[in-house]
Amino acid sequence: MSVLDRLEQLGLSLPEASAPPGAFVGAICWGRTVTVSGQVPLVRGRVVATGRLGADVSLELGCTCARLALLNCLAQLAIVAGSLDNVAGFVLLAGYVAAVAEFSQHGKVVDGASELLRELFPIAGIMRAWQWASLPCRAACLWRSS
Repeated sequence: MSVLDRLEQLGLSLPEASAPPGAFVGAICWGRTVTVSGQVPLVRGRVVATGRLGADVSLELGCTCARLALLNCLAQLAIVAGSLDNVAGFVLLAGYVAAVAEFSQHGKVVDGASELLRELFPIAGIMRAWQWASLPCRAACLWRSS
């Protein structure tokens, strides 16, 4: 079963890859490795949630944002790889969470995306979660991969 078929079974679809908002590309291939630039939770060109976890954004919405950011990341990956079915694995999966200093549930936010990734791909990679005071477009989450 293809990755797109698995997405459809989950009631999801791959969004159209958005144009980068700066002087960079959405993804680039170096040898057999693709690196995807940071992707925020965009739906139809709009950031789904702005602000910081622990203040303006709930844990539940943060998980949703992480999942949407991952879908945008996969859309960029699909362009460079030709198909998500050509992806053999992931070297690095990085979730960035905009949060107040007291927030401590970064792993739960990033799990919103990593659980989806586990359902789509039988392989795992190294996952990291970072806290930031702010992210591009005031997005609550950002996701990137290699």
